[in-house]
Amino acid sequence: MKPKKPAQGGPRGARTSGTGKARPRPASGSGSAGGSRSSSGGPGSVGGAAGAGGAAGGPRGSSGGSRSGGGSRSSASNRGVTGSRKFASRGAGRTGRIARPGEEPRASSTDKPLGGEQVEGRQAVRELLIAGNRRVKEIWVASDPDESEIVSDIVEIAKTMRITVTQTARKRLDMQARSEAPQGVIAFASPLQEVELDTLLQRKGGRVPFLVAVDGVTDPGNLGALLRCCDGAGVHGVVLPRHRAVHVTPTVCKAAAGAVEYVPMAIVGGLPAALSRMKDAGVWIVGLDDAADRNLFELGDLAADAICLVLGAEGNGLSRLVRERCDMIVSIPMRGRLSSLNVSAAAGLATYEVARHRS
Repeated sequence: MKPKKPAQGGPRGARTSGTGKARPRPASGSGSAGGSRSSSGGPGSVGGAAGAGGAAGGPRGSSGGSRSGGGSRSSASNRGVTGSRKFASRGAGRTGRIARPGEEPRASSTDKPLGGEQVEGRQAVRELLIAGNRRVKEIWVASDPDESEIVSDIVEIAKTMRITVTQTARKRLDMQARSEAPQGVIAFASPLQEVELDTLLQRKGGRVPFLVAVDGVTDPGNLGALLRCCDGAGVHGVVLPRHRAVHVTPTVCKAAAGAVEYVPMAIVGGLPAALSRMKDAGVWIVGLDDAADRNLFELGDLAADAICLVLGAEGNGLSRLVRERCDMIVSIPMRGRLSSLNVSAAAGLATYEVARHRS
């Protein structure tokens, strides 16, 4: 059952859904004390320097944040964060500067904001080729590769697509890598293309939007794992802030294991304003916060409607303006001694709970 009336302090009035029916707004979580806090640590997070560029550059991010303390709690959310093959167009060679291991490149004013030019890791590179969504310029493979069927697939597909495959000394390949373990393969590609938010909000062929927005997530491993969860759960798109958030770095590509090729991403100037646009389009905004009175499993029929899950940043959780634009704040029940989950684990639970209602 959907909530009938907004609670005190929540958004007032009814808004119109995409079908033209007026409906009541759910209770806001503004009455819950405190904001969400999170950390980039914890199980599931992936190391590596943060940043928002690809091979050509991108701002360095921070993977900061601390783990929350050990007291027992009843609920938490993302706090503690909280087919067939279609070949891409053929490419030419590439040269690039050699960076220190683990270094994320800095951005210039002309860089694409989404990134993704340098893809590292076997699964990520193979999915880059299979997806065929963007031009691949060159692939480096270590001259002393480990025995791997995936690497053999990469070389075979690349030759079919007439993409240059260069045997490179592992030391040189590792120096070019921006992630901790490139697994002996790096691809250089055209940057990912962002989509417009309005495109994600479209209802075509009976599709009801299912979106995820991240509020200032700065850990690239967490963002990559989050995107992998979103792909698995059938999320239609992810909304990222343009500033104070990591975009698609080599570490993100590797952690996402190819999901960056399939999950549409929109970059918005301000997340609060983007959430307001979603609400105007008839999308319910549901934030995750461990201090919420309701839990994730009480979404009910709301999960089958147009919905956007909002997950907070490591360290700060949902920002005040983002919280104010949520129709409902929910938590993830915690039955053990730990009080929180990192953002990628929270995303996995939340997206699959919504997917369960929509299946």
